[in-house]
Amino acid sequence: MSKPSRSLGAAFFWLSGFYFVYCIRPEDWIHPLGAIPLAKITGIGAFLAFLAGSSRGNRRFSQLPVEAHYLLAMIAVLMMSSLLSPVWRGGAISHTLDFSKVYIVWILTFLLVTDIRKLRRIIFIQAGSVPVVCLISLIKGRGVDRLDGVLGGIYSNPNDLAFAIVLSLPFCLMFLLTSRKALYKLLWTAGMLLMLMALFRTASRGGFITLVVAGAVCLWHFGVKGKRLYLIVVSGVAVIVLLFTSGGVMRQRFSSLWDDELDTHQEKVAYESYEQRSFLMQRALEGIEHYPILGIGTQNFETYSTVWREVHMTYLQIAVEGGIPSLILYLLFFWRGFRNLKYLLKRKDLDPDLKLFSGALHASLIGFGFGALFSPEAYQFFPYFAVAYTSALLAFVKENDKMVKLAQSERQVQRTELVRPARIPVHI
Repeated sequence: MSKPSRSLGAAFFWLSGFYFVYCIRPEDWIHPLGAIPLAKITGIGAFLAFLAGSSRGNRRFSQLPVEAHYLLAMIAVLMMSSLLSPVWRGGAISHTLDFSKVYIVWILTFLLVTDIRKLRRIIFIQAGSVPVVCLISLIKGRGVDRLDGVLGGIYSNPNDLAFAIVLSLPFCLMFLLTSRKALYKLLWTAGMLLMLMALFRTASRGGFITLVVAGAVCLWHFGVKGKRLYLIVVSGVAVIVLLFTSGGVMRQRFSSLWDDELDTHQEKVAYESYEQRSFLMQRALEGIEHYPILGIGTQNFETYSTVWREVHMTYLQIAVEGGIPSLILYLLFFWRGFRNLKYLLKRKDLDPDLKLFSGALHASLIGFGFGALFSPEAYQFFPYFAVAYTSALLAFVKENDKMVKLAQSERQVQRTELVRPARIPVHI
């Protein structure tokens, strides 16, 4: 193997390391690791290794899809917004630089994930990490009403943890269905049960609504279209049982929406949360009205809100902090993800495993699009990863189509040469 080829193999290794560090967050529950910048090390390693072997890669920067340009433009608008922020420029610039890492990971994912084996490995890292995080959260969160702050980082907020669970569940189900060994099926089943249990322990109402939406899409693809109707029954029973065994706080929080008499502490907290969210949405709309072009700066709404809280709607979050242009680019970026899946789902000749990949991605993205109405997830990487998966998968399918057409053309030329009559020399 040549040196550039080894470099690309090393680049994918480091990229896999970044996904592992980001998804499983070892520094948040193994505290000594917090002193080591694992994400930076793996991210920089992947980028440098890619540069060393990029000349031998199957894809070029010039082949980046439109959604990559939308993402870059959105980050540029956020940076400009942060530089001119009327609230806190230093903090906004720092947050924008931190978020901009997603673009590097995004383009590396597209350029390095060039076959189904690599795509499967990357998605496996995400899907396998979340059950481990859920198990650790359940262990560390024993005796507390909600899984709130039991871990640090991106899983510290119960709504963020619930969101990560719902976005990863379709992939877990996909791996369950594609596994050939009974042991692997058992492990994926146990992992999904842990994820559902943790989801109910977060008591996130938005997370549960997102679960219903994403679950319905997932069961449509895998259960109805895939002719596995037993999945609908099993999933329904599992959700109901876990809701009544582990979802007591969640049921109380839902009851506060229609019950005038707030009897329990959790019902009172939930009602206060509802009132606060209404205020924050009004405050966000005021911010958009006053700063419609560039907003107030990345992650500056907590300061602007006057109550140090985020607005619990992703679309308002990106609009108030980055302005309406950033919201438009944000929507265009995710629209491209759905457009990629529309093309893939219409194909009748896809491999069964590719159909499962497409169905899982469709469920995850629809779950995100709906769940974004209830949670501030504008800067969480998981949704951006999902769009990268759709882009890489679509590129692979089109590249494979070209190879098939080229092979057919070569065979046609060979057949023509075989049937062409030999010329008889004429001597004069």
